Amino acid sequence: MNFTVEPIDATFGVMVTDLDASTLDDDSFAQLYALWLDHALLVLPQQHLTREQQIAFAGRFGPAESGIFDISTVRPDGDLRREEIEEDASFLNMLRGNYDWHADGSYGPALAKGAVYSAQVVPKQGGETGWADMRAAHDALDDELRARVETLAARHSIQRGQARRGLVHDERNIELGPEFNPLRSLVRRHPETGRKSLMMGRHAYSVPEMTDTESRIFLDGLVEFACRPPRVYFHDWQPGDVVVWDNRSLLHCVKPWDMREPRVMWHAGISGSPESDSILSMDQVPA
Repeated sequence: MNFTVEPIDATFGVMVTDLDASTLDDDSFAQLYALWLDHALLVLPQQHLTREQQIAFAGRFGPAESGIFDISTVRPDGDLRREEIEEDASFLNMLRGNYDWHADGSYGPALAKGAVYSAQVVPKQGGETGWADMRAAHDALDDELRARVETLAARHSIQRGQARRGLVHDERNIELGPEFNPLRSLVRRHPETGRKSLMMGRHAYSVPEMTDTESRIFLDGLVEFACRPPRVYFHDWQPGDVVVWDNRSLLHCVKPWDMREPRVMWHAGISGSPESDSILSMDQVPA
């Protein structure tokens, strides 16, 4: 390796140091990409990327979704978001929804491939981001349950995900209509590594073979089982840290924090492939 790699105390993820993500040559990036596929999570401390550098770095992993998205309690004008302002309250509710485990884009036409995420301003306490290894979770199921989940699917909805916390999703924030609730298999095969992983989280709400109550109990049980040590890692952010995660292998969430404190994070999404991450492909149960 052209950099230093240290394992994280979990079934996945590595800490990568002695590199500058903004100036990696092609050979070094190829090594980093292979590491990413193997471990699903790369933690790159103290990179301090500019917006342009972060977008360019994310673009090396795959097509960018839409530049950089500010996941922040601070408005573009520099003032803190305020609950009494409707637009701010809607955005803060979106952030609160992310307290629960989820995969980006599972409610949309194509699951996101991954993301490059960076910390700009962090609160004094809380706000850690967690990831959970759905590959190891699949492998840890007993034989009977593993065979069962591989025959099942669940519908996904961002509205349902927000409603779990009593929150209303603002439809103006996305192009999809309220009736777009794609059906996705509970087990998917990674298009590049071939490894199987579980696919559920806060957006999953209905298993066709079950009643609503049965679905909720079953899906919550899967999440509770999957998202526990040694399959979880929470990152205590420092300004300048960068993390790259494989959204096809991991769920993620954020720990609550006092939203009267500034927390500024930049999210550069990596688009999924229509061939491997669309609902048409995801609906097929892996062989």
